[in-house]
Amino acid sequence: MTLKLSYILPFFLIVNTLGASCVQFDSIKTYRVKPSKKVEGTLQRLEKFPSNFITARNVDIWLPENFDNTKKYSVLYMHDGQMLFDSDKTWNGQEWGVDEHLSALLIDSKIKETIVVGIWNVYSERNANYFPQKVFKLLNKENKAALQSMATKKKQVTFVNSDDYLKFIVTELKPYIDTHYPTKTTAKDNAIMGSSRGGLIALYALCEYPEVFGAAACLSTHWIGTYSNTESNEIPYIIFDYLMDNLPSPKNHKIYFDYGTKKLDAIYLPYQNLVSTVLEYKSFDDESMMNLKFEGHEHSEKFWNQRLAKPLTFLLKKTHE
Repeated sequence: MTLKLSYILPFFLIVNTLGASCVQFDSIKTYRVKPSKKVEGTLQRLEKFPSNFITARNVDIWLPENFDNTKKYSVLYMHDGQMLFDSDKTWNGQEWGVDEHLSALLIDSKIKETIVVGIWNVYSERNANYFPQKVFKLLNKENKAALQSMATKKKQVTFVNSDDYLKFIVTELKPYIDTHYPTKTTAKDNAIMGSSRGGLIALYALCEYPEVFGAAACLSTHWIGTYSNTESNEIPYIIFDYLMDNLPSPKNHKIYFDYGTKKLDAIYLPYQNLVSTVLEYKSFDDESMMNLKFEGHEHSEKFWNQRLAKPLTFLLKKTHE
């Protein structure tokens, strides 16, 4: 398929819907990038999308082949947006293959017609944006220090501002998307997805904004927060305590989890079992939750790509209106 890569023209509209903050979007830079044959469908980019809450960042919007402005589309918001579509332009030469998987599922009529909003990370603030802020506040000094030490070693900021990151998505980015694209705006047609720490923030978004998102997919969720899985690491258990108090209703929300068995993912097994216990206690069942193990899979885009059809189908499955 032919890639159409374009950039949204600047405009001078102040978004003020859904409680949106007053952000001027006329500062968005526009330019056209040489198309890559690796991407299916249409990819558009908003460069350095401004925010009153977090550092400006690029946002990619993927539109399926034969996109029709007269139709209404479901929306999938995804974190680590620069890793989703084109392995020629990622830091490790890997990608999720979101465009290929969605294109195939749409051709087979297995999912709702959907567009993707890929929110790029800002590396120095990735942990700050993605670690659940209300969980961080509940940690003891030792575990807070461990998270901050890890951030310092990775040359990242040591504060946590994921509440502001979610405000950016919900009150600034989403109103823009809903204004400029033909979207279905209800929670049942808006999902959110991420991997590793991106899985944590996807889950946090569903809990904090259940009226906005109806589903979340969390691949290789980084339950341990740091890279130390010692007895003194209470982070996973504080996360589960938070979930007990904040999970949305299973009647109209869905959650997908998965994990591999190699390298970093091998650490996650006991926590994946615990999260299943928590969700089952909160009345989630086979219709509203999925938790899959993938033998031999590691913690990277290569392996998330291999299994991506599973969460996409679970989150975006066609339903009778």
